[in-house]
Amino acid sequence: MSQKASRGDQAFFEYDYKTAIAEYLEEKRKSHLSPQQALNLAEAYFRERQYKQAADQYVRIYREDSVMTNHHFNKMLQALSKSSEKERVQAFLSTRSSQLSDELLENASFNDELLEDTATGETAYTIFPANGNSPQADFSPAFYGKDRLLFSSSRPQDSKDTYIPTGEAFTDIYVAALQSGGQLGNPNPLNSLPPLKYHEATPYYSESLQGVFYVRSNSEDGALTYNPKGKNSLALVLSKRNGQLQTLLRDPGISFYYPFYEEATGRLYFAAEFQQGYGGTDLYYVVTNQGLIMSAPVNLGPRINTPGNEIAPFLVDGSLFFSSDVFYGLGGMDIYKAEIQGDGTYSIPANLGPAINTEQDEFGFILRKSAGGGFEGYFASNRPGGRGSDDIYGFTTTQKPGLKTLVVSGQVVSSEDAGVQQARVRLLDEADRVVRETYTRQNGAFRIEIPWQENMRLSIDKPRYTSAALGGPGQDSIISGVPARIALRSVDEVVRSVRERQELKAEKFYFGRGSSRLTDEIRTALQEPLQALRDFPGLHIRIEAHTDSRGSEQANLSLSRQRAEAIRDYLVENGIDAERIEGIEGFGESQLQNHCEDGVYCLEILHRQNERYPLVVTNYESL
Repeated sequence: MSQKASRGDQAFFEYDYKTAIAEYLEEKRKSHLSPQQALNLAEAYFRERQYKQAADQYVRIYREDSVMTNHHFNKMLQALSKSSEKERVQAFLSTRSSQLSDELLENASFNDELLEDTATGETAYTIFPANGNSPQADFSPAFYGKDRLLFSSSRPQDSKDTYIPTGEAFTDIYVAALQSGGQLGNPNPLNSLPPLKYHEATPYYSESLQGVFYVRSNSEDGALTYNPKGKNSLALVLSKRNGQLQTLLRDPGISFYYPFYEEATGRLYFAAEFQQGYGGTDLYYVVTNQGLIMSAPVNLGPRINTPGNEIAPFLVDGSLFFSSDVFYGLGGMDIYKAEIQGDGTYSIPANLGPAINTEQDEFGFILRKSAGGGFEGYFASNRPGGRGSDDIYGFTTTQKPGLKTLVVSGQVVSSEDAGVQQARVRLLDEADRVVRETYTRQNGAFRIEIPWQENMRLSIDKPRYTSAALGGPGQDSIISGVPARIALRSVDEVVRSVRERQELKAEKFYFGRGSSRLTDEIRTALQEPLQALRDFPGLHIRIEAHTDSRGSEQANLSLSRQRAEAIRDYLVENGIDAERIEGIEGFGESQLQNHCEDGVYCLEILHRQNERYPLVVTNYESL
């Protein structure tokens, strides 16, 4: 039987969370809540910052319902963290790790480590509240040319109705002059936009299109429109300077937030909560032609999007800044930075740290270079000490924001330039402790990111391959910014199969008649196997020596033994551990390879076929 209409549901979908809590508790007292209503109650507690009640409600649901979505699981971890129960976060996280993406777990581990000690490489900021803030909500700043700033505000005005859940006006877009010191002068509604008495918010100004992207409430004939669940959503629109209004993204049940238009590529980034996303609101982009949408939305993927909510994308100088309320942050919404790689992927999003982020919400981060050579920007926060529920803060800094991290990437290839997969890549500190370990992908590519440490080195190895090392004191840096290309040799490149056994490759060489003395020619021929033994320190060999049939059998047996010993001594003198040479054996003329036996006339070339000195690999299969 379907659940009857609920006053708690109605208040929840109207974002009136305080009323929703009261109604749900009354409904729970009279009968019971459905699983979805129980989740709504937990969400309402969270929205009202009643984190202990939210944590208790989420934990109760989690223990009763093993199919809780990852989005609500993230909310549970957030509520636990905010209610001073951080030790329980890891315990619950371990119970669900198999159902979470590798990227999320890696992001969490990285940021936990990063935030343990933010002293190294932390950006220094000068942060100030904007003097244009009001007692209401002011948020989502956006540069409007060189000397003005756009932002959203719920301050009262005659042209806006009251938004019941907050008791404040529906949001509107304001413009203010940028004064000296980054302060805001004389904020006023941006009257160039088509009038609407409902929500208009999160603007982004495009210089090339001469227009403002923003979101507005879905409405028809001056009234809000709702989907069957009673939800009014936000559409994404573009208002041109000529007064033309283009609706770009609209759906009765989905709200779009925080547009950002990338002038160079024509990509329009935004936040939305599609059903096929990773959690709450995810970051997406669509390809446009002069602002007209030409593609389906593309999710930025699990490196950026999490079971939480991601909003407010802002791209500048190869970096993506955005906000997320994922559980491993400092508070509610935190600001993160991810570097955009050459192949279009993203680095691990790094929390900007406590110099910017607090236990409250920080979002809507924007940045540009200042006239003085540093950087300037703005963001919104509900941290204590502000005028309203959200306030705009300005900041200046001498360097690009973000905690310093170490990113090492590259590709491991074979001598034939093919990618070597499943090679072990380890990042080691000064004491040779393993800081991070990974394995190369199918194409040989690898990537490691850690919070900044000095004097790191990279070690690469794979069974049956040579090893390699980069970095460390006195060596080439591993942080040049250019992906490393590291060549490894396979053991199969230095051995050859001869009569069902493996021998080290070497140029053919000959001793002088009746002599066991090494000539320059012999030493040159031994360089190839000598290098192979150096490159593959696990290789063990047995040295054999064979003569032709000229001379007595006993003399040839003794001579072959002396020649094998001379080869062994040369290898040992040149750094090869004697224990790796498991034996030497002189066979004399006992294993001729042709008919040139005693008393048989043979050409010199045929006699020389019988003189040979194989270096037999004794542990090929076990390497």
